[in-house]
Amino acid sequence: MGELVFRLRSVLECGSVTPGPSVPSGSWRKKKVVSPIPETAKMPQPRLMLVITGDDFGYCPRRNQGIVDCFLAGGISNVSLLVNGSAAKEAADLAKRYQIPIGLHANLSEGTPVGQNLQQASTLINPQGFFLGKVGIRQALERGQLSMTQVELELRAQVRRFMVLTGHLPYHMDGHQHVHVLPDIREVFAQVLSDLRIPYTRVPVEPGLHSCTWLPAHLQTFYKQVEKDALNSIPIFKHYRIRWPDVYLGLTTMGQNMSSASLQRALKQALAAGPSDSTSKSLSGLHPAVVTAELMVHPGYPSYTQEGGCGGGPDDFSQSSDREHELGMLTEPSVQELYRRERVQLCGFKDL
Repeated sequence: MGELVFRLRSVLECGSVTPGPSVPSGSWRKKKVVSPIPETAKMPQPRLMLVITGDDFGYCPRRNQGIVDCFLAGGISNVSLLVNGSAAKEAADLAKRYQIPIGLHANLSEGTPVGQNLQQASTLINPQGFFLGKVGIRQALERGQLSMTQVELELRAQVRRFMVLTGHLPYHMDGHQHVHVLPDIREVFAQVLSDLRIPYTRVPVEPGLHSCTWLPAHLQTFYKQVEKDALNSIPIFKHYRIRWPDVYLGLTTMGQNMSSASLQRALKQALAAGPSDSTSKSLSGLHPAVVTAELMVHPGYPSYTQEGGCGGGPDDFSQSSDREHELGMLTEPSVQELYRRERVQLCGFKDL
């Protein structure tokens, strides 16, 4: 405990703690731990290094169970933890036990704050003490009602909670409901990552998004705004020397929109987009021609009513069959064969 307290103090004072690996401990379920990528690990030269991130780890026990099952079956290679989730402690323990690469899913829109000084009076919460929601935070930001000082305090509090739960800094940090690329917040977010030496983030600009005319109108509108915010974040992230994979995927393959065909289309678009300067391949030893990508996914089992969430109970998406549909698709033999055929190597952010 003394060493962890010292590491936390270092984060607060100088942000100089180096991310560390998880430590396996015991067994969660009576299930043999297998390598999630036994076949692709043998590839002499992959065409695509793919981080498949299971978002919302820690949201509820059912989400945790589904994410771990997906990892053990080779469907994902990375997770992003909601530290204000009702099952965050269990999730962190599972990541240690199964050596699952884990980062922080910074949350400013759902549930309750982690920072104790923000739980009573804050521009980030409503009168009931909950964050303002996916739409509410964007409206408050447009009206100039959010304190960026309070945003920074909450982001740092969530990093500290992550360290307490896992014993190390996150190697990557993104935003729940893409709040990390919102105007003003993105500057604060980038400063925090730079200060704490968290090297990777997510930039949700998906190739082929505008050709997906079958998406409902409300999703098209939201996704295009996310893309605009992400594009405007790139100069800021570059200024702070934050890195991200060459290609982002996941908006067009969420929930029932995920299929073998949609995943194949997404991979082909990633390969067609080619490498960019968003990752320093010379530092990692990757061949310059290798494309790096992150696929955002949400596998799990449907949440039980009134069980889970981040303080306000589970949302509709969490209780729907969409989570289990993604779990089934990601572990389909045809999808695993697709990776082998296209020479896709699953990996974590530390491998980029």
